[in-house]
Amino acid sequence: MTQRRGGAYYKDDGPGDEIPDNLDDIPDAQPRLEPLHRFANRPYVVLGKAYEPQTSLRPHQERGVASWYGKKFHGQKTSIGEPYDMFSMTAAHPTLAIPSYARVTNVSNGRSVVVRVTDRGPFHADRVIDLSYAAAYRLGYVDNGSTLVQLESIVPDGATTMTYAQVMPAPRPARAPGAAAERDEIGLLAAQLGLDRGAAPSLAKDTVPPAAAAAAPATSSAANLRGVFLQLGAFASAENAESLRSHLMRELDWLNEGVQINAGGGMHRVHLGPYTSRVDAEKIAERIRLALGYKPTFVTR
Repeated sequence: MTQRRGGAYYKDDGPGDEIPDNLDDIPDAQPRLEPLHRFANRPYVVLGKAYEPQTSLRPHQERGVASWYGKKFHGQKTSIGEPYDMFSMTAAHPTLAIPSYARVTNVSNGRSVVVRVTDRGPFHADRVIDLSYAAAYRLGYVDNGSTLVQLESIVPDGATTMTYAQVMPAPRPARAPGAAAERDEIGLLAAQLGLDRGAAPSLAKDTVPPAAAAAAPATSSAANLRGVFLQLGAFASAENAESLRSHLMRELDWLNEGVQINAGGGMHRVHLGPYTSRVDAEKIAERIRLALGYKPTFVTR
């Protein structure tokens, strides 16, 4: 009988009540050449930190803490556009190309699995990768919630020099002292990506995938709200923005305010709020910093 105890890193997450009895028989992901996702590999910013995903398949090694996520995310859309399946061998990584493959080894027991990277995350300061429940089970750390792992990307033959994704340059958010530091950093990011009005209208139009149309009502209502907001992230990809929103709504389930996606200028900003004052927003920002290790930026509109 498969163990059904919890242990997931994410609050109130777990394996669920119906766990297949054949978890040991679930095969590793099989590396193969796939076209990289057009939008999921573009630069983005989460909680004030800029990320530059890989835009080609190349060697990568990393050691750090891995966690796993289960029923709270099961069936939710990932950055690649596919629903998350906690019983498949998949993973989320901040910068590895999507899709790509990696071997993950549990340092404490030597067990290893091969996973397919399909999502972005984790966005905790002390973690390097999120694995599916099945992968974590195979590595033997389901009950612990997290463990130290060695990660190594797998580059299929003939892919080392191949670049599939059409992406824009990495963001370089401007930093200024005093009041200027309170400006919308993601607005600056959009300008540096050439997405501001008049900068590159054809590129901005091409940046928004068809999936963005479905989110239009939510983004429109969010744009009409006024007050102080916490900016949690910004993406050229609507699917990446929605993936972050879903993750944070579940992980920060103590929030009373809604998490909205505000689309404009070819960017999709993930906002929390509004708050009536900077003081109120600061209190929530500090709680988020304590929970995730990163602090949101402030936006007034």
